Amino acid sequence: MNIEKASELIKELLVEIGEDPTRQGLKRTPERVARAYEFLMQGYTKDIDEIINGAIFNEKYDEMVIVKDIDFYSMCEHHLIPFYGKIHVAYIPNGKIIGLSKIPRIVDVFARRLQVQERMTQQIADTIEKYLSPRGVAVVAEGYHMCMMMRGVEKQNSITTTSAVHGVFKEDARTRSEFLNLIGKAKI
Repeated sequence: MNIEKASELIKELLVEIGEDPTRQGLKRTPERVARAYEFLMQGYTKDIDEIINGAIFNEKYDEMVIVKDIDFYSMCEHHLIPFYGKIHVAYIPNGKIIGLSKIPRIVDVFARRLQVQERMTQQIADTIEKYLSPRGVAVVAEGYHMCMMMRGVEKQNSITTTSAVHGVFKEDARTRSEFLNLIGKAKI
């Protein structure tokens, strides 16, 4: 990202909203905002192959693997306002497992972009499926959307839940139910 160009754009935005970008409290704000967006949008510059870094292992384990309560922070592509929450990821191996720390890193790759929660949930599931070819993948995301809390309908306590299920999680209600029980959700 060109920090200098982005800073100039932020300075123009400050003027448009009625602020004086030369006042003491705002002098460095354009650069700080540009650097913040560079960090918040780092998912665009991340490569899944580099993130995984060969941490896929042959293993005969064939029971459910769950990483739950993964914090995520993203930006709504419609309003450029944050949304955040928890993501739960499960898969049933088919001869391959992945290093557990790679799952939250995959979440971050997709969360750190302009997003809608529905697409992000699907991208995470599709990535796990692509790299592991498991018997099944399930992803549930629970998000608080500041665009619904701070503006518009102003509903502070609403939670948006999305899911993406593949393979045995889609085909077998018992497997799906086991996953939901293990993450503390009765039904979705």
